[in-house]
This record gives sequence, C-alpha cells and structure tokens, in this order.
Amino acid sequence: MKMKMEIKEDVEGGKHKIITEPLLGENKNQLLHETKDHHHNHPWMVYFTTFIAVCGSYEFGACAGYSSPTQDAIRKDLSLSLAEYSLFGSILTFGAMIGAITSGPIADFVGRKGAMRVSSAFCIAGWLVIYFSKGPVPLDIGRLATGYGMGVFSFVVPVFVAEIAPKELRGALTTLNQFMIVTAVSVSFIIGTVLSWRDLAIIGMIPTAVLLLGLFFIPESPRWLAKRGRAKDFVAALQILRGKDADISQEAKEIQDYITSLELLAKPKMLDLFQRRYLRSLTIGIGLMVCQQFGGINGVCFYTSSIFDLAGFPSATGSIVYAILQIIITGVGATLIDKAGRKPLLLVSGSGLVAGCIFTAVAFYLKVHNVGLGAVPTLAVTGILVYIGSFSIGMGAVPWVVMSEIFPVNIKGQAGSIATLVNWFGAWLCSYTFNFLMSWSSYGTFVLYAAINALAILFIVVAVPETKGKSLEQLQAAINA
Repeated sequence: MKMKMEIKEDVEGGKHKIITEPLLGENKNQLLHETKDHHHNHPWMVYFTTFIAVCGSYEFGACAGYSSPTQDAIRKDLSLSLAEYSLFGSILTFGAMIGAITSGPIADFVGRKGAMRVSSAFCIAGWLVIYFSKGPVPLDIGRLATGYGMGVFSFVVPVFVAEIAPKELRGALTTLNQFMIVTAVSVSFIIGTVLSWRDLAIIGMIPTAVLLLGLFFIPESPRWLAKRGRAKDFVAALQILRGKDADISQEAKEIQDYITSLELLAKPKMLDLFQRRYLRSLTIGIGLMVCQQFGGINGVCFYTSSIFDLAGFPSATGSIVYAILQIIITGVGATLIDKAGRKPLLLVSGSGLVAGCIFTAVAFYLKVHNVGLGAVPTLAVTGILVYIGSFSIGMGAVPWVVMSEIFPVNIKGQAGSIATLVNWFGAWLCSYTFNFLMSWSSYGTFVLYAAINALAILFIVVAVPETKGKSLEQLQAAINA
C-alpha cells in the first residue's frame, strides 16, 4: 500500500497547476477503506502516523543516551583525554542548538515530513562517522551531526503530532514524544553496557530507518498543506487521518477559516514576533522551556551516578531504578494529560521538583556538616527519585506539548525555533555549570534549583493557560487575540 503524497507544482503562465500522484486517484477508495476503524473517531491512521513520527523522538533519546555508557571504552580505544571526551559529550548540544535555529524554517519550507527526512539524514551520517572514527576529530564531527538531527527532531516531532491529532487525543499523543526520548535513553544505557561503542552507533540508526520507511506511508500535516494553499491535499490528508466515515467538514472549515484570517496578516519577520499580538504565546513558550531546563534537570541527569556515589548509595542500582521510574511515570503522565489537563500536571510536577531539591539539599548539608550521617543516603536517594518522578509527570513532556499548541501556524516555525533554541541553550548551561556549582556548595546547588522551580510554579500559575480539549485554532485565537 502506497500512501505517499508528493505534489509536484508546475508553474504555467503564473498559475500553479497541482498534479497529484495516482495514490489519491485510483487508490483512494481502497486506501480509505483500509483506514476504516471500528472506532471511527480515532482511526488507526492517527496512531500509526504518530508512531512513525515519534521514532524521531526515540532517535533523539538514542543520541542523548549514547555518551554515558560508552565513555570508558571510547577513551580507552582512541586514547582520549577527559577534556577531549567532554568536548565529544557536550558538542551534541551545540549541534542541537544549530538544529533548533534552522528547524522552524526547514519545517515551514519543505513540510513537517521533509524536516524529518533532513533530520534523519544528519543522524545517519553522524552515526556512520562515529562508527568509523579513528580519532577525536571525526568523532566530534559525527556527534555534531547527530546533535543537529536531534535539534530538528526536538521541534518538528511534537509540532507534527499536535497538528495531526484530534483535540481530545492531542495531549496524550504529543506526550509520547517525551516517553520515547526517556525510553531510548534508558535502553541505550542498558544495552551500552553489553555492546561495543561502535555497535551502539549502528543501533542508533535503526529508529531513523523505521522513520524514513514509514514516511512513505503517512500523510503530511493537514495544517501545513492548508497553509501552503494546497486545498485538495489538505482535505485528503485530513480524511485519511480521521477515517473514511468521519465527517471532517467542521474541522476542515475551522482550520481553513483560521488560515485564511492569518493570510490577511503580513508575513511576520523575526522582530514582529515581539509584537503585542504574539508576545503572550512567545512568553509562554519560552518561559516553559526556561522552567524545564533551568530547574537543574540536566545536571541531575548527567551526574546521577556521582550523586548516588556521593550519598553512599550503589550508583548502578540507583541508575537502573532511576531509568525505570522515568519511563513508568512519563507513561502515567501521557494517560493523564488529556484528563487532568496540562496546568495541573505542571503544578504537581513543579511542587515535586521543589521537594526533591530540598531533600537532596538537606542530605548534602548533613553530609558536609557531619550531622545525622545515617540519614544521608536515604534522603539523597529519596530526593533524586522524587525529583525525577516529578519531572517525568509534567515538566518533562508538557512544555513541548504546550509549545506545539500555542503558536499560530504563520509564526510557528520562527517562534518554535526560538523556544527550542532556548531549551537547548538551557540544557547546555545547566550541564556546563553543574560541576562548578557542586564544587562551590553541594547543598547550595540544590537550594538554588529549588528556588528556580518555585519561581517556575509562580510563572505557571500566572502565565500558562489550560489548553486541553480545545482545537489549535480556538487556542491560538484566544491567546493571540
């Protein structure tokens, strides 16, 4: 079954003539028949399309999880100094920042599927360069390329999923992005202990292979097609996603009307994003990314083992518990997000992050001052597990979900790029400063993170709207009115 929808545009006398591949001609009835589902409200096509897209999220996690289990082996095989290996580890974030800056324009220009193809190409090239590396330079180039692909995926996957999902499933399906990331990081961590670093690089290419193959069978984002003025393809894609028996007239009209009203506005330039009409959605999008990254997640994440060691708790056991907990709670968050809503999950998450930081700070305070040493391991481990559990239930996934929902389609590329760039910059800054902060004061570091997370709660209460159960068009009209 071929579900590829490529449209060739031919300019004749200034008119666009759209020739569609035979797919939606003779195969249309057969295709729509196959898309039929008992639950015609949620045809399997939405789930299948989401699954293919979140292979990009899995790839993201595979890139992020690669450096931790391979550190000793790569350093030994290629005789790298700690400084050379640290560059290899952190250059990923710089690649991701470049990916974030370019992701929006690419996704706007070649479509959401096109952006996923570009991203996959960079990841595959990067993994191959890492696999064949004989020294630090090719290793860094490969890592930079996988970082670039990761940066593009971090923007385009949640945006694509939010644009194809029916409103009552949008939260859960967009949360799968984060679920796949944490699963992939955990899997890399576990299989990295038994596979060589070169084999792990080859395994890193599997998700992109599934994604590239799957892209032939899924439709493009209907909202992107509508924005490009490809009305026939927009309706066809929406019908495929909703199922043969679904009445899409209302949804199609809403999307089309909204896009028509946006067409009347001048195409925004980068500085126009800071106009009053877009400022609220930009503040929410960027603010949530700051809350997510500056609360200490990357420091805790990268140095979990050393925190467990410091606390006198076996780090291997701690890391496995941490990985499993992260997967389970992110899954729970995915099931709750469309029922409980985005804002309650963020508030519960923020409160738990403050508690987790305080537990850990108290543990380190007791240790530094040699008081109540018996309680230190329990407090530290409780703090870290409360922290990671709280992050997984809300702050991990929800900022990406909200970011994919709030920007109007005409500024989504540019605004989403800025929000994603802020996220990656925060990730880099947090992981870079963590060791300096810990050497300044171990408990002070966690008091600082607790304070930032408390400010995040305040920001969520004041600025973040509830977005569940509304169509993207209703939401964006309300926020950017």
